[in-house]
Amino acid sequence: MKLYDTGVYLVNGRDIVEPPQAGNLISPEEAAKNTIAYGILEAHNTSGNMDKLQIKFDKLTSHDITFVGIIQTARASGLEKFPVPYVLTNCHNSLCAVGGTINEDDHMFGLTCAKKYGGVYVPPHQAVIHQFAREMLAGGGRMILGSDSHTRYGALGTMAMGEGGPELVKQLLCQTYDINMPGVVAIYLKGTPRPGVGPQDVALAIIGKVFANGYVKNKVMEFVGPGVANLSADFRIGIDVMTTETTCLSSIWQTDEKIEEFYEIHGRSEDYKELKPGDVAYYDGCVEIDLSEIKPMIAMPFHPSNTYTIDELNANLDDILADVEKKAQVSLDNKVPFTLRDKVIDGRLYVEQGIIAGCAGGGFENICAAADILRGSSIGADAFTLSVYPASTPIYMELAKNGVLAELLATGAVVKTAFCGPCFGAGDTPANNAFSIRHTTRNFPNREGSKIQNGQISSVALMDARSIAATAANKGFLTSAEEYTGEYTNQKYFFDKTIYDNRVFDSKGVADPSVEIQFGPNIKDWPTMAALAENLVLKVVSEIHDPVTTTDELIPSGETSSYRSNPLGLAEFTLSRKDPAYVGRAKEIQKAQQAIQNDQCPLEAVPELKPVLEVIHKDFPDTGKGNLGVGSTIFAVKPGDGSAREQAASCQKVLGGWANIANEYATKRYRSNLINWGMLPFLIPAGDLPFKNGDYLFFPGIRKAVEEKAEVIKGYVVGDTGLKEFDVTLGELTDDEREIILKGCLINYNRR
Repeated sequence: MKLYDTGVYLVNGRDIVEPPQAGNLISPEEAAKNTIAYGILEAHNTSGNMDKLQIKFDKLTSHDITFVGIIQTARASGLEKFPVPYVLTNCHNSLCAVGGTINEDDHMFGLTCAKKYGGVYVPPHQAVIHQFAREMLAGGGRMILGSDSHTRYGALGTMAMGEGGPELVKQLLCQTYDINMPGVVAIYLKGTPRPGVGPQDVALAIIGKVFANGYVKNKVMEFVGPGVANLSADFRIGIDVMTTETTCLSSIWQTDEKIEEFYEIHGRSEDYKELKPGDVAYYDGCVEIDLSEIKPMIAMPFHPSNTYTIDELNANLDDILADVEKKAQVSLDNKVPFTLRDKVIDGRLYVEQGIIAGCAGGGFENICAAADILRGSSIGADAFTLSVYPASTPIYMELAKNGVLAELLATGAVVKTAFCGPCFGAGDTPANNAFSIRHTTRNFPNREGSKIQNGQISSVALMDARSIAATAANKGFLTSAEEYTGEYTNQKYFFDKTIYDNRVFDSKGVADPSVEIQFGPNIKDWPTMAALAENLVLKVVSEIHDPVTTTDELIPSGETSSYRSNPLGLAEFTLSRKDPAYVGRAKEIQKAQQAIQNDQCPLEAVPELKPVLEVIHKDFPDTGKGNLGVGSTIFAVKPGDGSAREQAASCQKVLGGWANIANEYATKRYRSNLINWGMLPFLIPAGDLPFKNGDYLFFPGIRKAVEEKAEVIKGYVVGDTGLKEFDVTLGELTDDEREIILKGCLINYNRR
């Protein structure tokens, strides 16, 4: 795999030409307009300026731990009907087993809202969000926005983006998605995958190469080259969905007769569109991949970029496992002992669990290939278990019709319904100290459901379904699918949407205002949020020095998902696995802001503020009643990797958070979530911090600084005897984003 140091031309869709050899080719600026991405973005841009995009999407999609908050926010902002097709799937809170009725209450909320506002409702266990979108929503040249980070349908010719809920709220209120024109990086494929190599192997190889160096961060990955034609539609989809883990903005692929066949199989031939770059296209970078050189891969705990070939791991077990332990203790803050070296038995690595599931693993071809490898085998009667989750009921039905389901069950595997739970800790949580291999999307710490604060730890490695099956056939001993020498049956897929016709509610875009929304006791409105004050006093209530902080660490997944519709209830879990003292600290200082909003004295609510304000008054004597906001902030080196869930920001906000301070933000979507919840996305240079956890910070004139687009903002650490100055910046903000921050949140902004 080769990463180019400069931009490149792609000529006739096949030949990479670096600028020094470009000769008489058109300018990079003109050739950049010939990428697939440029054409789709231009067709959806409403600004008239391709440098400053204002995008309107064709369709929206959400699942049941995001759509309640999104619709509640939109309702508070004046929603009357869904202006574009909006699909509400129920694939995250599907178990309905935690917290009494509250998960099913969310589903009934979604059904009644689909009726009232003119949407589509997909009942639990019918399909995971992204498989339904592939089967029923995607189309050549379209753009789809989803409130899940793995919203990626580029293989089907659809540019899709996963963002936090407020960005969907904007679309529901006929506003736009505002970004600078992103860079476009060519992912140039050549060659053909060897037998036993699946889409997850290719995806992990790419992630391992580009995540740490940020090569495609916030850019569009455009898959081109002769190797694309050598991949089936399912194979492309399996690579595409994992592009999220590179921190790219979106993805798009050239399309051909195999994608045309995909649409024909799904009864939507009219939605196919041939997409390919122009004769001379210019890309801001290029990743050149020879598919024939990719071997079965494994991403070891605790990140999808921690990649090795399975052969490499098996040949160097002790050294690699020692390195995994060292990295793990950074992620786990040395809070619990962690090792995988006790899994080595007679020189082989033993695994307790295998999972093939969700938007990445639950595809038809993955499951059929796994069944081929397992045919005639047994997973054994020891600790190892294998669970398979087809990504939709139509896939499940076809597996039943073609006999694959029976073959899998005969091995001892358990085949379950469409559900995203294993991806975020709401299903198949491993035993303490267990090791799970999964064809799912992520393997962050504790994402599989263990609770470090309770002394629990288990871990996940990501692998392709084929090597998981090979491992299962060897009773749990880690095995590369290349060791399987049998035949692959290459079962043909037949899609039957009868179950969708019978079970999915589709309003056809017709709203019925007479429908009463069905609420439950756990579905709560957003609390009142204040506008940005003239001056801010912030207490640092958490300090995180991990190289990257994921949204799972900011607001844990798993059992907390049941509280996603209850802003204050969910906020109690904020940073609970990373910094359990955070919530108490944040709520204590929040009392001051609550007193201010109730026209009471903040010093009586929080007595420790008195000496802080006394120090501030020495230099800023006018700071006080009527011009002061008080709250909390956290510092993290690089927060926001992973999920799009807005609650990673909104939970801080409802606990009185006014800002994050970071060296950089891992993803655009997390920074957007901060802004949409009225939080300041401060940046500070890497190096020695001028403050520490527990310090008070003072930002005089902060409102004016935001209004006047100050490039540098002065802050002060409040010491016992005086103020110590330091600088922060906000990065680029649109005028609307500044107004949202000034108003206090997107809800307030839309109440203009």
